[in-house]
Amino acid sequence: MNYETLNRNFENHGFITEYFEEKEQVVAYLKEHIKGATVGIGGSMTAKELNLDKALSDNNRVIWHWNEPGRNTLMAVRESDIYICSANGVSETGELVNIDGTGNRVSMVLFGPERLYVIIGRNKIVPTLEDALHRAKNVSAPRNARRLKLNTPCAVNSEARCYNCNSPQRICKGTVILERPMNGMEVTLLFVNEDLGF
Repeated sequence: MNYETLNRNFENHGFITEYFEEKEQVVAYLKEHIKGATVGIGGSMTAKELNLDKALSDNNRVIWHWNEPGRNTLMAVRESDIYICSANGVSETGELVNIDGTGNRVSMVLFGPERLYVIIGRNKIVPTLEDALHRAKNVSAPRNARRLKLNTPCAVNSEARCYNCNSPQRICKGTVILERPMNGMEVTLLFVNEDLGF
């Protein structure tokens, strides 16, 4: 991970960037910077690996549909003061790519609370926007489909890649490229020099 390049390109695009060698440092940073807030967490293996819901629940109200499934929880997250998620692909040129099947995560990235934190493991970082789109469709989506035990070509075929299917269980229904923080939102990217999530 070349943090100097990431820092330069993302900060030039209006993002705030922070760098951590280890995932425990990210958790400590978030615990220090988030207190007395309602925190929404997006569907994220990265958040699960970091046990963020437990780490932040001492000093905050945490809403996460992985703990309390259902549309009511997804809608309650819209009232969060702070939202935390990851990304499916991150380009060194300064763009974030996210794919979603329900739209809850990508909607919060586009029109969410004033503060958004995106945790990015080194495995998500690729050279170009084209590479980030390819990674999101051919690495993240198939791995998530397999995790969810879905009956989609990317989940059941021996080659885990995008087949551009029309399966009703397809989880890549919407793709968002975030080039700059949306108006009224402060977006902090937390780069971690470890592999995290899908």
